[in-house]
Amino acid sequence: MFIKVMDFLALYAIPFVVFAIPVYAIIKKVKVYAVFVDGAKEGLTVAATILPFLCCMLCGIGMFRASGAMEWVVGILSPVTNLIGMPAEILPMGIMRSFSGGAAQGLLADLLTNYGPDSLVGRMASVAMGSTETTFYCIAVYFGCVGVTKVRHAVVAGLLADLASLLAACFVTNIIWG
Repeated sequence: MFIKVMDFLALYAIPFVVFAIPVYAIIKKVKVYAVFVDGAKEGLTVAATILPFLCCMLCGIGMFRASGAMEWVVGILSPVTNLIGMPAEILPMGIMRSFSGGAAQGLLADLLTNYGPDSLVGRMASVAMGSTETTFYCIAVYFGCVGVTKVRHAVVAGLLADLASLLAACFVTNIIWG
């Protein structure tokens, strides 16, 4: 019964919301098109504001990967990852996840292709991908949008949260499937 109810909700939730919002706006006498255009105009302004921050971040990611720094960091940290039960192959994805979700998704796809989704590496990488955040992307976009320039503590807190999530993914995956 629960599954049937959830299937029904999943099937009709989005059409209901798409229909209900304009109906509610009409009832409240909101000029829907004018409000939509104002929101789109504001969205373009925000996009123009954050574009330089995104370009810098993506350029930095490209330089980090192309310089060989990723392999160097993995080489240094692999003895530590072996001690905690994390395959070193996951580390590039864990590092890249703090910078770019798309790049991390590409590394995850590569891990799943090479090791399979049901392997320990595949499962651990999948759990880590779902439990970490794109810290530098969020800081570049959200802080750059509102003009915050002193981000030191936010970066440290975000990276510590990413590390804790990566370690938790490692330990939980090892407990369940290890």
